[in-house]
Amino acid sequence: MLKRLAAAGTVFVGAALYAGAASAAPAEELEALFENYWANEMAEDPFAATQSGVPGYDDKIPGVAPSDYARRRDEAEAFLTRLEEIDRSEVDENVALSADLLEFILKHDVTLAAYDSWRIPFLADTGFHTDFGYIVGATSFRSEADYENYITRLKALPAYIDQNIENMRQGLADGFTQPKEILPYILPSFEAQVKDNAAAHPYYAPFKSMPASVPSRRQSALRQEGRTVLEDEVIPAFARLAEFIQDEYMPGARETLGAYDLPNGREYYRDLVRYYTTLDTVTPESIHALGLREVARIRKEMNAVIAETGFSGTFDEFVTFLRTDKQFYPKTPEALLERAAWIAKDIDGRLPGYFGKLPRQPYSVEPVPAEIAPNYTTGRYVSAPPGGARGGQYWVNTYALDKRPFYEMTALTLHEAVPGHHLQNALGLEIENAPEFRKQFYPHAFGEGWGLYSEKLGVEMGVYQTPYDDFGRLSMEMWRACRLVIDTGIHAKGWTRQQALDYLADNTALSLHNVQTEVDRYIAWPGQALAYKMGELTLWELRAKAERELGEDFDVREFHDAVLTAGGLPLDILRDRIDAYIADKKAE
Repeated sequence: MLKRLAAAGTVFVGAALYAGAASAAPAEELEALFENYWANEMAEDPFAATQSGVPGYDDKIPGVAPSDYARRRDEAEAFLTRLEEIDRSEVDENVALSADLLEFILKHDVTLAAYDSWRIPFLADTGFHTDFGYIVGATSFRSEADYENYITRLKALPAYIDQNIENMRQGLADGFTQPKEILPYILPSFEAQVKDNAAAHPYYAPFKSMPASVPSRRQSALRQEGRTVLEDEVIPAFARLAEFIQDEYMPGARETLGAYDLPNGREYYRDLVRYYTTLDTVTPESIHALGLREVARIRKEMNAVIAETGFSGTFDEFVTFLRTDKQFYPKTPEALLERAAWIAKDIDGRLPGYFGKLPRQPYSVEPVPAEIAPNYTTGRYVSAPPGGARGGQYWVNTYALDKRPFYEMTALTLHEAVPGHHLQNALGLEIENAPEFRKQFYPHAFGEGWGLYSEKLGVEMGVYQTPYDDFGRLSMEMWRACRLVIDTGIHAKGWTRQQALDYLADNTALSLHNVQTEVDRYIAWPGQALAYKMGELTLWELRAKAERELGEDFDVREFHDAVLTAGGLPLDILRDRIDAYIADKKAE
């Protein structure tokens, strides 16, 4: 049913949401709802459909007019109403879990839709202007039709860009913009999409190496058409966008910094906090206090590792040594990528001792694309498209090599590749008897909490080879603890950008370039930075509980399987799952 509906481009709205549901059993109603919801998501977001391997959308662009967002809000409300009317008391555990997860998604979709965040369609290191690059990487290019679909999509891209410009103009009128102070650092990501030579544009890359399945007589024609569309339509649209950002958006953007200063900003930030932490009970104030406690705790551990290295200076002197001594930095991009790949393979060999179930999907180590690298994070994981021609990708930023220390690479690899995001996401795609939306559901506190948990798990796995690597791990944990303080400081307590920069620089060994890119990321993306520590602390708390209650019967592989094999979960639902695992284990 999903394939048929998705291919037809059906959008389920209004009364159509309820068609045929009245006489079905609750489990059947829920299964139909899950399919309808996923088909609707694919129809509404063709980019997501491409990334999900759903056919029928590779020639389409999402609608981003205000009316499109209003329709999606109405659809979310209708799906939520339908879900709440179904009696879930008698359905099996797996179906009930899927329903609970969909309820979480829909409730937050409805809540956050009220703030019209489409008026700010970009962050510090990504946004609507860079998203298409990910779509190109997820698109299948195996046939002539694939290239024709891609050209059709390229032709539709200028209208998508122009509509986003209009959305940002509305944001300017409403005072709902990114802060002016960070925009000079983001501008290059807009300018990078403007190329003098269409063949040098990253969107032309699929035409450079075409498969033999495309007849040779068509290859040259398709290349020429792709180049013409880029030269005459796409690149000029990006040029209009870059001009708009520089000449209109930057001068008109707000002078304030925090989310509290946006229209309805206090409520907006609190709802973002609830969404990204997946917890309804936390507040910006309680998170700020927790962050201060974590910073103090980690600082003591960092001091102990400094003593282990034999360094005799102060903490600040040690950090300066790490930031400036050439022994810690790669001389070439290849050296950094090779170090990351070696660490990744070393970890791969250790995984069976810590996980009962491992995914089938492989992953590669890749550089961050050059057009987005300057203001991009140190590394990131990019999921594989289901059924696609590549595996997952662990991206390593090779821009500004003198700011990419080796001593951070072990922790970064544990987080972004294995046993962090690759293992986590690849296992999610293999969940059996689960609706499609669950396989790709990514609650930030669970996902990023697992990544940070994985960094510390590396100590137990014996991955860290030197005290400097271990200090790099602690520096990265401190980085996430500082996020609790800085994010809430900026968005709820009136912190300045310089105050945030100083706090992160003073407490971590991050390069000053990374300090700047990270702080600007927190400013541009309120609340998301809270997910990491909130999730990680919950995972260690649950593991300690399992170890305490199970004693000699505790098996770390079984615990990790209990955490990961159901896919992404809000933290309250994860607690219930681990409690059930403990109870089942005791009953054996």
